[in-house]
Amino acid sequence: MPGRTRERKLNVTAEVAAADPTARPAEEKHYHGHRERLRARFRDAGAAALQDYELLELLLFQAIPQKDVKPLAKALLAEFGSLWGVLNAPAESLTRHKMVKEAAVVALKVNAAIALRMARQDILGKPVLGSWTKVMDYCTAAMAHEPTEQFRILFLDRKNTLIADEVQQRGTVDHTPVYPREVVKRALELHASALILVHNHPSGDPQPSRADIDMTKQIVAAANALGVTVHDHIIIGKGRHVSFKSDGLL
Repeated sequence: MPGRTRERKLNVTAEVAAADPTARPAEEKHYHGHRERLRARFRDAGAAALQDYELLELLLFQAIPQKDVKPLAKALLAEFGSLWGVLNAPAESLTRHKMVKEAAVVALKVNAAIALRMARQDILGKPVLGSWTKVMDYCTAAMAHEPTEQFRILFLDRKNTLIADEVQQRGTVDHTPVYPREVVKRALELHASALILVHNHPSGDPQPSRADIDMTKQIVAAANALGVTVHDHIIIGKGRHVSFKSDGLL
């Protein structure tokens, strides 16, 4: 009897298809309608009209066709905390979700790279002190989700215009070796007059350690001896940062 019931359902589906070759089952129609409606909302009202999971859906549409990606988008945001957290998540963490294959990972990483490059281009060649929020947004985007520590230097000219942004050292989860002589040497090579030091704490807590404070003092002394000013040292955590200058440590 169950076999006959299934046969009747198949016959009904075949009859519908014969009557209208463009017809699709109700579930499939609803699914395609969702994608079309979401694209239309984005096109007509812009990103502000969409929630984060909906923007992530739009991105995943390109890499995961013919599947409902709304549950996946919500699951990724719940796991990694934000859109930027999803885009910067390690590939092995992303692929733990069975729908995320290589195409989806590449799509996410390409969008992260484009966003970061745009943010960097938006501050290069501009006075840093007048674009401080953009600078901090860029540094946070570049470093907050790094699994290991990295030491970045922003090199400024006499007008405090950003002339170079470089990662000088990469370290472990809780330490990055930094050599004051190399910092100052690179500043002289670039004809920089001032520096902003930036490094991240993968733990998420941006409070400076005693080693961070001592290292900063050594760099400041070496830089001052050659006429180079250290404006600040920023430690990037998850969701917040600490400024040595603001905290009276510089």
